Amino acid sequence: QVQLQESGPGLVKPSQTLSLTCTVSGDSITANYYYWSWIRQPPGKGLEWMGTIEYSGSTYYSPSLKSRTSISRDTCKNHIILQLSSVTPEDRAVYYCARRSVGMLYDYWGKGTLVTVSS
Repeated sequence: QVQLQESGPGLVKPSQTLSLTCTVSGDSITANYYYWSWIRQPPGKGLEWMGTIEYSGSTYYSPSLKSRTSISRDTCKNHIILQLSSVTPEDRAVYYCARRSVGMLYDYWGKGTLVTVSS
């Protein structure tokens, strides 16, 4: 059973860097042909894909967030890490990590974590 769990601070100050960790259990983040993504949902709005790190370590980012987003991994701890810099109150959202395989929809999601940006 694959499980994803997001963790990190629930409150970040404007202009700071938001850092979240997705802990994956039941599967290796380096297993072939799986893609691990960060997706967020601002209150009252739809889902927004932020970026993906694939099994090989290659990364892909949303053009609108690329300048502020970094996704990395810790293969020893089986973690997927998100960093979003220069946050503003508009970055307030529930942040999810999710897994999909090649050509498939996302099949496993974390429960999400709410991050608020406020001084």
